Amino acid sequence: MQRYIGEILLVATAVIWGSGFVASAVSLEYYSPYQILAGRFLIGAIILSIVFYKKLAKMKKSTLISGTILGIFLYLAFALQTVGLQYTTPSKNAFLTAVNVVIVPFIGFFLYKRKMDMYEMGGAVLAVIGVAVLSLKLSSEINVGDLLTLGCAVGFAFHIFYTAKFVKKEDPVVITIIQMVVAAAIGWIVVAFRGESAFSMETEGLLNLLYLGVFSTTIAYLMQTVAQKYITETKAAIILSTESFWGMAFSVIILSEVMTFKMIVGAVLILFAIILSETKFGFLKKDKMKSLV
Repeated sequence: MQRYIGEILLVATAVIWGSGFVASAVSLEYYSPYQILAGRFLIGAIILSIVFYKKLAKMKKSTLISGTILGIFLYLAFALQTVGLQYTTPSKNAFLTAVNVVIVPFIGFFLYKRKMDMYEMGGAVLAVIGVAVLSLKLSSEINVGDLLTLGCAVGFAFHIFYTAKFVKKEDPVVITIIQMVVAAAIGWIVVAFRGESAFSMETEGLLNLLYLGVFSTTIAYLMQTVAQKYITETKAAIILSTESFWGMAFSVIILSEVMTFKMIVGAVLILFAIILSETKFGFLKKDKMKSLV
């Protein structure tokens, strides 16, 4: 039951992140990418600290260290993705970010000698192919933006991997608060260093930034951290990769983007990736056993 709860929470996280594409697009009309990062993480840190302030009193040193590591990975991944987007296309940015799905199991294999689950690995590869079909516009050019975005994928992969590792021993709520505080601190240092002190107070910009802070950051990352206590990091990465599908769905619904055959094929491949990693074709084995009987 806990595994199913974890999976539901991760699907909800992916849905929220998918809807965040629209809010991000609007927010960029009012704020710089670095202001958005600093703002959303600050909102997350404040809300979580107020709601769960009693838990902070019981914080352990190990939780502080774990949360700090996750906060650094989180900010670096977002920053690399943001900077990369300035030099490459949105489709390549989305695709290369999703490569984190394949990187996650290799982190466990090379750093901790963990045996790779071939079904989960196959699902991870299928998920990346699905994202490619869904979002990628063919281009053979490789530029600095692509490399930066690939670095972002590595950052997100480490974040997903170590979230799964740390929450086995730490309080998921406290570790989420700490990583939000760390990411916010780094974010505002970067904003100050860049001299981006002018901050728009227009209602539309503030509302969309608030959405990113409350839903895409506070609620989504809290759900992700809690969920990863119960399922493997590779499976978590595969489920979270459906963010691309949900981003497409919200673009069609809210921004009236036209649904194409390519989008449908990509969505089906991502769905098949989840089925492969979840079931490992166990239902086929059962049917085969029944036929033998």
